[in-house]
Amino acid sequence: MSIQADHDIDITGEVCPMTFVRTKLRLERMQPGEILAVRLRGEEPLRNVPRAARDEGHAILGIEVDGDIHIVTIRRL
Repeated sequence: MSIQADHDIDITGEVCPMTFVRTKLRLERMQPGEILAVRLRGEEPLRNVPRAARDEGHAILGIEVDGDIHIVTIRRL
């Protein structure tokens, strides 16, 4: 079951560190409790984006696989 996101961002064309910079900027524009779905591609963003979001205090609600793309769902805290 997929979680309904309030916002989404596609960073499949970005490379680290821009993957989390773009995610962080989007999270900062959201209200606490809102949910962001982040579409990303590659091993490094898949490791770094969830870890960096957790380090900032946000909650990782799930990670779905869609072919070679991962969708990381984050709740802004």
